[in-house]
Amino acid sequence: MAAQASDKGSTANGGLAQRYAAALFELADSKHQLDAVVGDLGAIDKMIDESADFRRLINSPVISRADQGKAITGIVQAAQFGPLTAKFLGLLAQNRRLFALPAMIQAFKKMLADRRGEMTAQVWSARALSAEQQSALAETIKRAHGAKVTMEVKVDPDLIGGLVVKVGSRMIDSSIRTKLQKLQLAMKGVG
Repeated sequence: MAAQASDKGSTANGGLAQRYAAALFELADSKHQLDAVVGDLGAIDKMIDESADFRRLINSPVISRADQGKAITGIVQAAQFGPLTAKFLGLLAQNRRLFALPAMIQAFKKMLADRRGEMTAQVWSARALSAEQQSALAETIKRAHGAKVTMEVKVDPDLIGGLVVKVGSRMIDSSIRTKLQKLQLAMKGVG
């Protein structure tokens, strides 16, 4: 479900997200702040995943431009984001573009991975993966694709068990939830 939501956001706002992400990338690159900005964006991505209030703030058309700006300023100060990220978020609030923030973050991360010759793998698991499990999974993906792998690991308890791994456009779903759904469909066909 989380994978579908992020795919939907990135498709719907693709052009807009690409333009804003490219502008931020070029500016961060020229100021030698790519690592700092991607760190801030990672923290924002985590906020989006974990906070319904934050998602409501960035997605609600009812919240005024001024109120969004004030809220973003408060969040930026509390999270101690760098000045480049702070100005970027302020611009998004001013232009009423916060709704496209998840897609912009993904586009920025993809640009950085491409620059570094890395692949980004999105991983959803039912429980948090240990450092050893993450390392083993990254090594397996690296062997399969022949590139350095950066992983974004998220916990989705609805999976029950197993993993969902997305690398590029390829998705491998070995979750128990999916296996149960397939079994349920097969049983309906038999009965």
